[in-house]
Amino acid sequence: MSQNFKLYSQYYDLLYIDKDYEAEVDYLDGLIKQYGTQGKKIIELGSGTGKHANLLSEKGYQVLGLERSPEMVDIANLTKATHVEFKVADITDFEVGKSFDIALSLFHVISYLTNNQSLIDTFINVNRHLNEGGLFIFDVWYSTAVNFQIPEKRTKTLKNENIEVTRYANPVIYPEQHVVEVNYIIEVEDLTSKKKTTFKESHPMRHFSSQEIELLAYATGFKLMHTEEFLSKAIPSAQTWGVCYVLIKI
Repeated sequence: MSQNFKLYSQYYDLLYIDKDYEAEVDYLDGLIKQYGTQGKKIIELGSGTGKHANLLSEKGYQVLGLERSPEMVDIANLTKATHVEFKVADITDFEVGKSFDIALSLFHVISYLTNNQSLIDTFINVNRHLNEGGLFIFDVWYSTAVNFQIPEKRTKTLKNENIEVTRYANPVIYPEQHVVEVNYIIEVEDLTSKKKTTFKESHPMRHFSSQEIELLAYATGFKLMHTEEFLSKAIPSAQTWGVCYVLIKI
């Protein structure tokens, strides 16, 4: 994952301009309150360009965002809100010298951890940084839906007043590893100069069953509290691509 988002980070917010961050933050705030913590200190794993963190700060949370991409941290720092901090860090191996009430990892960041050791290291690290009874909330790709729907080639095009971005996604499936490698070709056209730039990136994504998450939680000092479709709160099914899990430190 070290080179992922290096160029992609420059166009990330445009590609996901249709993402409803405010609705997602309202949803997360509800989950936090529902599962019993009054704490306001959040550590976010894979904070991207900081949109979730900034909106969470408006609800009274203090947020430390960890992000592996220096380019994304630079972007996040341009609009950093009060009580929000961003650091360049590897979520599998970090030490920040603080404890938190809630850990969040959104937009399938945990699915980027495609081997067991990186998963275990991350969950242990999160547990170590949480206060007793702290919550770990994250979303991942759901195996039932991936196996039922089967990932396919897709094209997405978006533009603003300066650039037009077209992203071609070509998935390669590794069923034994529960991994879908999404290979991107991204074309960026400067609308003024008409100059085009093309680059490639590979994003291997692991999908999970709820049984796997429950076992991983048990092995790393957590208890699985709740499972639901991210945002909609529906019961996960073969139509549910992204599933949200709520874990509590025990």
